[in-house]
Amino acid sequence: MSSDTNNETPRIALLSVEEAKAAAEAVGLPVFMADLAVFQMMLQHPPLAKALNDLLSTLLWGAKLEPRLRELIIMRLGWQSGSNYEWTQHWRVARGVGMSEEDILGTRDWRSYEGYGPADRAVLAATDETMEIGTITDATWAECVAHVGGTEALLEMVIAIGNWRMFASLLRSLRVPLEEGVTAWPPDGKIPPNA
Repeated sequence: MSSDTNNETPRIALLSVEEAKAAAEAVGLPVFMADLAVFQMMLQHPPLAKALNDLLSTLLWGAKLEPRLRELIIMRLGWQSGSNYEWTQHWRVARGVGMSEEDILGTRDWRSYEGYGPADRAVLAATDETMEIGTITDATWAECVAHVGGTEALLEMVIAIGNWRMFASLLRSLRVPLEEGVTAWPPDGKIPPNA
């Protein structure tokens, strides 16, 4: 069973929604973030929560990297790392940017999924290489340069991989639970082998 499920006690207590909203407001973090369990925990350290939110906001809303490519990266990282929270939260985000269930589920075994184009395959290869060897190989980088976008998109791709890789680790290490009423591992409840 994944170490970031509702079945295990968080390693750091979550603030109540009201406490989290007050802490968020005090550091200028959007108060709606206090509805998320990860920020109910992170707001135990408000300046750190603010810094994390600023990076997330840039990558999610001010981005040059196509949202589809970003979400492919996140879903692959969530699956490969066994992060229930990351997979579950970004399932909704990926669907919200227009991705089909098939394309999202394809991240489980992307090399055998036929629905991906060259840009999709390039970012997924970059993600796997970063997870496996800590860097992107020259051959994969050339594919990213050819298919992902310009300098800003490439920088965001590398930062997105690192950011959500970090989040997968912190979510599992701190045992951040899913929010009440959220179903784990959508759409079918299948859990990766390493979770």
